[in-house]
Amino acid sequence: MPDSADSTADLSFEDALKRLETIVAQLESGDVPLDRSIALYAEGDKLRARCEQRLAEAQARIDQIVLGDGGPAGLKPFDAH
Repeated sequence: MPDSADSTADLSFEDALKRLETIVAQLESGDVPLDRSIALYAEGDKLRARCEQRLAEAQARIDQIVLGDGGPAGLKPFDAH
């Protein structure tokens, strides 16, 4: 997988998390040369940020659900401020 922000931007949360888990396993194995370890770490950091972003977006959407009579009654506008 190319080491660029563009490659992580299009990944779903699940795909980014799977790739991050693969990277962690490779780094933990200790069998990766130093230069490759650095590249993997950088890619992993981008994937971590992407996962955090996707989770924040999902939380913002969940927070917008308006409850009425104990159940969802609709959505309210999202205020990013």
